[in-house]
Amino acid sequence: MQSQDQVTLKPAGVFTFRSNDSIERQIAIPTTSTLNLSLKPDGWHANNWHLGSGELTLRPLVEGQLRINDRAYRGLYHMVPLGQTAPGKFDVMNDVDLDDYLKSVLSKELYANWQEETYKAQAIAARTYALYEKNVAREDRSWDVHADVRSQAYGGMDSETPRSRKAVDETAGIVLAAGSEGNERIFKAYFSSTCGGVTQTSAVFNEPSFQPLSEQHVGPLCSASPKFTWGPIVVGKDELSQRIKTWFKNRNRPQIPAIPIRAINIETFNRYGRPLRFVVIDARGQRFILMAEELRWAVNTDAPDNQKLPSSFVENIINDYDKIHFVGGRGYGHGVGMCQWCAEARARAGMRHEDILIAAYPGARLLRAY
Repeated sequence: MQSQDQVTLKPAGVFTFRSNDSIERQIAIPTTSTLNLSLKPDGWHANNWHLGSGELTLRPLVEGQLRINDRAYRGLYHMVPLGQTAPGKFDVMNDVDLDDYLKSVLSKELYANWQEETYKAQAIAARTYALYEKNVAREDRSWDVHADVRSQAYGGMDSETPRSRKAVDETAGIVLAAGSEGNERIFKAYFSSTCGGVTQTSAVFNEPSFQPLSEQHVGPLCSASPKFTWGPIVVGKDELSQRIKTWFKNRNRPQIPAIPIRAINIETFNRYGRPLRFVVIDARGQRFILMAEELRWAVNTDAPDNQKLPSSFVENIINDYDKIHFVGGRGYGHGVGMCQWCAEARARAGMRHEDILIAAYPGARLLRAY
């Protein structure tokens, strides 16, 4: 949870706390109580308790018996002050074992009635993704992954199901890797909901091309998805221009389009006909090249749900005088790596999770990491 000014704590038993200037101590209060935790100039306050200053760690003696904002999570909680950049605000980090984390990810990412083999394939892909993110060197944050679709959806213990726990336990330690024998390395095992018949290369994120994340033509394999086709989506040029300008500003781009935007066109397609790059033409006639996902993020900035592009996979863009039409939309999400609806279709056809993954990530291997 990022940039909080207060969270609620609801204990179902004893928990401990430790701050930078204190040893670990216990708090035992009635289980009907709720504590409002906030950060003041003199440190942490939970109702009439003063919990010290600096980073704060909370640990329930029994896992899951300390709810934060009415959700239970496995592991520990770290409260990290944001400092002078945002006085009084803090991040809430859940420090959790990888496989315990995945037990919630699977149930948030997949439908409850989907096949066990789909769940196992998702467990391995999500484990690989999380391990990759954990090992990426960063200076701008102290945590590994977001708890939403910016990384992987995560809901804590309340979201777990018997099927999600079983899939994690039965694939424990198994990851995807690529490279020559003896030199295999895990990679960022992207996945998304619906590819719409054509997956996308990792180049869409301005990343190097990589065989397991290359584009594929799978046809109607994920046609059971409600987002296999969609549209048209029509947005007024004035509104769309403001969204795109805001996105450029938020990304600290050195040049920002002059509004109103004149047109948006598809610049290039991948080898199977899915857009790879778009061009945005501003009021001065200047051209801005955006990769497919950048265009989707820009169009969706501050947009209502009914005017968001589910994906960047469109067959055509029509530029009217005052509106832009995104026509022939297909898929949901970025389309890189494993398509979840394709994985479910393959599982329903009798394919095992190992084969589902090799089909989704060509050239990859399954290895035991721990």
